Amino acid sequence: MEPGLVCLGVDPGLARLGYGLVRQFGSSFRVLAFGCVETESGMAFTQRLLRLYEVLGEQLEAFRLAGCSPDFMCVERLFFGRNITTAEFVWQARGAVLLLAAQQGLDVLEPKPSQVKMAVCGTGSADKTQVQRMVQRLLALDELPKPDDAADALAVALTGLAYYSHQRRMGHGAS
Repeated sequence: MEPGLVCLGVDPGLARLGYGLVRQFGSSFRVLAFGCVETESGMAFTQRLLRLYEVLGEQLEAFRLAGCSPDFMCVERLFFGRNITTAEFVWQARGAVLLLAAQQGLDVLEPKPSQVKMAVCGTGSADKTQVQRMVQRLLALDELPKPDDAADALAVALTGLAYYSHQRRMGHGAS
């Protein structure tokens, strides 16, 4: 197992939840895994939440077996302007992720979307394409990470690593 700090970044969503596992060693970063957990719109809401919870839990177990368990989790906070119905579903999906983190004993950082964009792109108003390109560059990926949700999760993981390191230097925990 390589040394370094490992963060699981999560971009919460009900239809598609992005995740990205990134290891930091010094000032370099390495992608260990990324992808999405998807649920079908025809499934019962509670079954969709259960699927997100179970599949992400299976991913955590696979990471553990591969020797790359996350040291902590970083889950993006939600910001919704108008569509409260969509927000409600995503908040509940986010709750399933936070429950899993608690059960796994993982500290959780919760940056706002603007903080993720600022950490990765240098501006809190970056668009999706800018985030994807900076994630590609920072992680030395041959191609743009896709889909957007997985790229966002990698950006969340990078943000988590930056914030976690800062909090440790300041003498604070992650939660």
